[in-house]
Amino acid sequence: MNDTVLARRTFNEALPQQLFKVSVKLWFGVAAVGHWIFVAYILMAFYLPVVQHGADALKDSHLPSGFVEGDIVGNLTAIVHVLLAALIVGGGPLQLIPALRNRFPTFHRWLGRSYLFAAVGSAAGGIYMTWSRSPIGDVYTHLGITGDGVLIIIFAGFALYHAMGRRFIEHRRWALRLFLAASAVWFFRVGLMAWVMLTGGIGIHWETFTGPFLYFLGFAQYLLPLAVLQWFFYCEGQPSPASHMAFSITLFGLTALMTIGIFAATMGMWLPMM
Repeated sequence: MNDTVLARRTFNEALPQQLFKVSVKLWFGVAAVGHWIFVAYILMAFYLPVVQHGADALKDSHLPSGFVEGDIVGNLTAIVHVLLAALIVGGGPLQLIPALRNRFPTFHRWLGRSYLFAAVGSAAGGIYMTWSRSPIGDVYTHLGITGDGVLIIIFAGFALYHAMGRRFIEHRRWALRLFLAASAVWFFRVGLMAWVMLTGGIGIHWETFTGPFLYFLGFAQYLLPLAVLQWFFYCEGQPSPASHMAFSITLFGLTALMTIGIFAATMGMWLPMM
């Protein structure tokens, strides 16, 4: 084999691997920015009013399961659910930054514990509010939300179990699953706004907030990211140029759609409420 053929083969094998790494880093960078924009919205639209006026502030918010007169348990659940959201959405990306994890391990551990507690508490509260007081959607909508909540609790349990056993490879996998499931509320908004921007809202009945697309998105908001993550795990353990290339092309496309959704959600939903 001459040097030219060897160099070409090396290049053909190295390029997909590099694209694989770039696609993952690009996806994470865009997702992190989108998460932190959402956090700014949560702080301005919910934290500040609740701090200033208490639960009454939720009366005028557009939180579907907000303040209900006389429902003390439900109102407290709604407040806690909203307050925990900032930690979940803002803290999740921080847990996945290698430089922070390596340089500040104590911060990583304590943020991880707080994140896990917040995710489980928020999931349990979300399930309760969905079935006891949610005024939007129907049973299919509620099943989608419930499925996500159940997965969050399961993933959190496995992530904690493996962390306590110092099985860090397994812990990383379950923590990544937890991050994606706990971020479903963000994926839903980004996916919804990308769909509206690209199609005008086909398959959505706005009056009842039901319809074929919303039924699909209700489950895809967490099942699709989890499926892509599983493909990512496969590519990590299967250094095949073809699998790396296919994954990279797919993730670049999903990142483009996510960017559209972040822009549309920021301009149409979040920024006007800040």
